Amino acid sequence: MQNCNCNNKLNSAQCGTIGNGINKKDSREISSNLNYETPYNIYICGVGGQGIIKTSIVIGEAAISGGNEVVMTEIHGMAQRGGVVSTELKIGDSKSSIIEEGKADLLLAFEPLEAVRAASKANKNSAIIFNTSSIMPFNISASENPYPKLSDIIETLKCKSDNVFSLDAEKMAKEAGHILSLNMVMLGAATAVSGFPLKKEIILDSMRSNLPEKSIPINMKAFEDGFNFVKSGMK
Repeated sequence: MQNCNCNNKLNSAQCGTIGNGINKKDSREISSNLNYETPYNIYICGVGGQGIIKTSIVIGEAAISGGNEVVMTEIHGMAQRGGVVSTELKIGDSKSSIIEEGKADLLLAFEPLEAVRAASKANKNSAIIFNTSSIMPFNISASENPYPKLSDIIETLKCKSDNVFSLDAEKMAKEAGHILSLNMVMLGAATAVSGFPLKKEIILDSMRSNLPEKSIPINMKAFEDGFNFVKSGMK
């Protein structure tokens, strides 16, 4: 465990620069009718256009195909303006999809500052995986608070959890063949963390069922690159 100075956490104004335009009326819940055990809680967040909803669908359908109960809520804002997109999934027996503060088993953040904004969902035992490639907020020029340094973001997250994985998913997606495979890099990383409740093969089957056929080779490579990054112990 690394020592960190938790007094250097980012201030609330910096954490609020991304995500204007959230429309909670757009939230919806889906669930399966199957049975499972204590739920595994996954919070996924980022910015519109990063494939967050598709990632959630792949995970949710993989869980259902494995005989698990799943409940999911989706909240999104104005994607064309860089609005926040987040989903909350519970794999297991649960009446509500809402993940309480400190109860997420996995925080999967597609954008660095969104990871900080969602950090309250995590605890010391949570796995936090975040993409280090930032998306500059549309209102940053009018803000008195500049986009925080990546080192400050990492320090803040490490004060929250002992299991923080930072990866340049955008670069890895491009190397896999297309930037739009970024979400599958993140999914691969998530699948590799200790305690993730779904087998890799089930996730791969769900990818084949939910992604365009012509994109499968690139997305599979992106997934494997993210998976291997975490399995190698890189942080």
